[in-house]
Parts: sequence; C-alpha cells; structure tokens
Amino acid sequence: MLKEFKAFIARGNVMDMAVGIIIGAAFTAIVKSMVDDLINPIIGLVIGGFDFTNLFVVLGSGDYATLAEANEAGAAVFAYGSFLMAVLNFLIIAWVVFVLVRYVNKVRDLADRKDPPPPPAPKGPSELDVLMEIRDALKKQAGLAK
Repeated sequence: MLKEFKAFIARGNVMDMAVGIIIGAAFTAIVKSMVDDLINPIIGLVIGGFDFTNLFVVLGSGDYATLAEANEAGAAVFAYGSFLMAVLNFLIIAWVVFVLVRYVNKVRDLADRKDPPPPPAPKGPSELDVLMEIRDALKKQAGLAK
C-alpha cells in the first residue's frame, strides 16, 4: 500500500495540482490585497464611503447600532449587508482576475506569434536563360557580320 501511495504522489498530475493550489493561494492573497487596499477604497470614495456590512436586521429583541455590537451581545441577526459586500467583493475579484488573465493571454499571444516569413527574394535569370541570351546575341552579331 505504501508503494501505491508513493506512485500516486509521484504522478505528474498530482504534483501539478499541488503546485497549482499553492500558486493559487499566493495569487489569491495578491488579488485580495488589490481589491481590499486599492479598489475598494476608490469605490468607497466614489459612493461616499458607504459600507454595506452594517446593514442588518435583528431577528429578536434589542436595538444595536452596529453589527459588531449585535454579535457581541449574541443577538440573532440577518446580516444582509455582509452578504452584499461578499457578492460585491466577488464581482470585483472576478473582474480583476478576468483583466489579469486577459492581459497575460495577450502577452503570451505576442510572445508566441511568429514573424511572417520574409518575402522571397526576386529571382534573377537562371543560368540557362543567360546562356540562351548569349547565344541569341552571338547569332544576331553573326547575322550582322555577313
């Protein structure tokens, strides 16, 4: 059973998958930082700093100013604002990934594109054509000499 496990782990597709997961996790951190640190502040500035996360409805009794207060008190809340922010963040992240993949594909296409072959050099007369011209010229000269 240990041999089978070693063979399974050593397969190329398992190793490729592991590398993909690791790179994906690192890429996720980059995209999350881009969204949280660069894009969301700009969106917040455009829409007046409005934060959806504090939109909630208390499902029991109590009045809380923020979602954090309601959670601290242990109140049951319907936190639809957090859900809206998660959907918005998903859409932003999906857009950023789309733009990055599109850019990478364009760069790859440019790198893979082969230059068109140069146009063929104009052909001069062949050796036979030159010899025939010389023959014809010699005949012409011989005809004039008579």
